[in-house]
This record gives sequence, structure tokens and C-alpha cells, in this order.
Amino acid sequence: MTKINKILIANRGEIAVRVIRTCRELGIKTVAVYSDADENALFKQQADESYHIGAASSAESYLCIDKIIHVAKEANVDAIHPGYGFLSEKAEFSKACTDAGIIFLGPSPKAITAMGDKVTARTHAKKAKVPMVPGTVEPVKDLKKIKKLAEEFGYPILLKAAAGGGGKGMRVVEKEQDIERSFEMAASESKKSFGDDRLYVEKYIKNPRHVEIQFACDNHGNGVHLFERECSMQRRHQKVIEEAPCFYLQDEPRAKMVEATLNLAKSIKYSGVGTMEFLVDDDQNIYFLEMNTRLQVEHCVTEMITDLDLVKLQIAIGSDEKLPLQKDIKCNGHAIECRLYAEDPEKNFMPSPGTLALLRVPEGDGVRNDTGVFEGAEISIYYDPMIAKLVVHADSRDKAITKMNLALKDYLVLGVKTNISFLKKLLNTTEFQKGTMHTQYIDQNPGLTESDKKNIPVDVVLAAAAYTLLQRSQPLKDEKGSEWRRVGLLEALENRAVEIDE
Repeated sequence: MTKINKILIANRGEIAVRVIRTCRELGIKTVAVYSDADENALFKQQADESYHIGAASSAESYLCIDKIIHVAKEANVDAIHPGYGFLSEKAEFSKACTDAGIIFLGPSPKAITAMGDKVTARTHAKKAKVPMVPGTVEPVKDLKKIKKLAEEFGYPILLKAAAGGGGKGMRVVEKEQDIERSFEMAASESKKSFGDDRLYVEKYIKNPRHVEIQFACDNHGNGVHLFERECSMQRRHQKVIEEAPCFYLQDEPRAKMVEATLNLAKSIKYSGVGTMEFLVDDDQNIYFLEMNTRLQVEHCVTEMITDLDLVKLQIAIGSDEKLPLQKDIKCNGHAIECRLYAEDPEKNFMPSPGTLALLRVPEGDGVRNDTGVFEGAEISIYYDPMIAKLVVHADSRDKAITKMNLALKDYLVLGVKTNISFLKKLLNTTEFQKGTMHTQYIDQNPGLTESDKKNIPVDVVLAAAAYTLLQRSQPLKDEKGSEWRRVGLLEALENRAVEIDE
């Protein structure tokens, strides 16, 4: 085994804090790298050492492989944890770590390359006999060929960026006359986001569920699954609520998912923690979506039901240790995660940067709050506006929903708009309660993003007014010296975003 004594975290925010927490438990020293925008960030304060690596723009800091490797050498670290996003799925970063004699806490460059490009991933998945959505295994640029494929598959079809992720470079095409314009838009967005304009075509599955398998493989040929997660509640192809396990999934499709996941991982000699994502139709047919060769944002719900620390598993694999046996991994209870963002659901989820003037988080048995911010911290314009991942665990799904509702009610954020009231609405829809939601549910129900201004109790208005008067007597100042705007005031008091009349 290889002893890891010091780890550099090539990331920021919540995931950097998350990795530091596990390292502390293991007695491992941590090194943070930070940009201008993160000078006062929580993860920088918590790390044992920190190094400045550039300007606020990620292109000048968190995406600079040479700068990060330079710091790693200077700090004499044993390993680098990439977190998620940024360089976490870049094969060249994994290779740069290996070339520098540093352990990369993730899969090999070869495995990342195999799964990082969606076209290549489909080719490998097909060879491993993983169930696939009908589509191309090679990029397509010829519009005539796309039209022919659309006739073969049947409309609607999906144009999808080969190097994409997070919903970027994707367009659903309902009819032939929309193909050319949709192709231009998807290719342009993909080029801008990923520096790659290649697209492939697949049959679009209407109203699918999104289910994924968490797995891990070590360097000794062992592979295990850590059960599945349900991730269908999405806005603009990005998850907002996740849960584990997937309560509606039948035994047969679950077994097929697990088998397909471990077969594909074995075929590319995968080592590390990863996730296989599937689409599930109304008949519980499963279709390969993609493999993420990193830790997922929603890994917390898996940790809650298995009582396993996935970051600890990554470090163990990097240390050349063996994984636990499958028979020893148990699933207990139900967990739900809500992603809390500084954003305005009423304005198409536009980010709401600013200072967290007040932050109070819920506590209690089975309640977990993973965050990278603190009261007084700045939600930057440069990065993802996540405030926290709120996670609950209970004996059953119904009890977990109740616990999450109570936790959201206790969450208090002032200074920025948030999606808290939106999350409460989602949790209490009939579709979520019964588990009949799908990946297009939010987009198809725009009323979910509207505020309930007319339904605010009088006592809440009076409480908000009293708080407003207090702020007027002791106004908070922003950078420009003007009175702090009362964003999120009523939302914080009653989880509703409402402005206060003068």
C-alpha cells in the first residue's frame, strides 16, 4: 500500500470543504489553491496550507494544470483530489499528475478519455452490451444525414454535444424544418463551452426518469456498486433534488443497470469512484446516458444510505487498498438532497450574487448541510452560485420528505435570492410525492417558479416590516456604500421571495 500524508485539492467551494473534512478524520494534511475571488473563502481558511494561483476567472486559475502541478510539487503533496467540475474529468490533468509522480485520486487518463467523450463512450458501451438509446456512435455534420436519421428514429430527436455536460450543447428537434437552426445553435454553444463543436444524434425519449448507479473499482480487479440514485428533478438538464435509493425501480431493471455498470467499468479497466447514468422510460426499459469519471455532486445521499465515506474510498483506492466486499455494503433507509442556490427561479433561475448577510442552517438527527460558505461570505459572479447541499436521512421516503420540509423551513438566508421556496414546492407536488416525476417536469410546469405573494400571512408581513425597520436604523452597506438591499427577506421568513414596499 502507498501511504498518503498530504493532499492538494484542485477545486473550490463546497467540495473542497467536503474533502478537507475527510482528510482531517484520516490525519491527512491538506493544501488549497485559490483564485482572487476566493481570497476569503471557507475552504482556504480550513486547509492546512493555501496557495494563490491566479485571477478570478477559472481559465486563469482552477483550469490551469501547470499552475496546480507547480504548487503540488512546491507543497510536496502525495496526491491530488480533483473534486468535480473544473479539471476532474480531464485526461490531461490525470496524466500530468502521474507524470509528476503524484497520485491522482480518480481514474487513469485512458479511462477518462474512454468515457469523457460521449461518442467514444457510446462506442465502448455498445461493445460492453450496455442498453443504448438508438443513435449515432460517430459525430454527424451532414444535415441530410441527420434528417435521414430523424426519419429512421422518429421525431423528436436530440442533438447532443460530444464533449458536453450540464445540458450545454443540447437541442431537442421536434420537426424537420427545425434541424438546421437547432444544429447551428447546439454546435455554437458546444464550441463556446467546450472548444468542440461535434454533435451526435439520438432518439429523444419523452419524459424519461434519470437513474444512476454509484460504483467503485480498485487496483486489484474488484468492483462494487453502492446502489442507485433517483435524479429526475432537473432544471435545464441540471439536477436540483436527488434521492437514494430509487424507490420505484423494479428488481429486473435494477439488476440490469448494476450488471451493465460493472461490465463497462471492467472493460475499460476503471479504477476509482464513478457513476453510470441511465434513462428509464415508462415501461422501465433502461438506456445508457453517460459515465461520470469522478465524484458526483449528489454523492451525499449514497453516503447516507450506506454509511460509507466516498472521499475516504477514493483515498483508499489511491493508496492501493482493496474495496469492501459487495455483501458487506448495505442499504439503510432513504435519503434526499436539495441543492440550495443563490438564484431567482422567477427569472429563469438567474444567479443572484451578493453577500450572505444572514445564514442560519437547520440541525438535527439525520440532517446534513454541506456548504462552502458562511455568514458574511460572498456569492461570486464567477462560479456556480451554490449555497449548500441540504441532505436528510430517515427510515422511509415519506419520513425523509417530512424531514426535508422541516429542514427547508428552518433554513434562513438573507442578502441574496434563493431557490428555497421553489424546492419546497417541488417536494410537495403530487408528482414528487408519488414518484411520477420525470426530467422535463419542471420545464413543463412553469408555475412552479412563480412566488406566492398573495398567500403571505399577516404576521409574516409584520415580522418582515419590523426587521426592515431594524435594518434602516442599522443599515448594512454593500461595496458601493448604498443600503443593503432586502433580497430574500420574506422568503427567508416564510420561504417566499417578496419585495417589501417602502
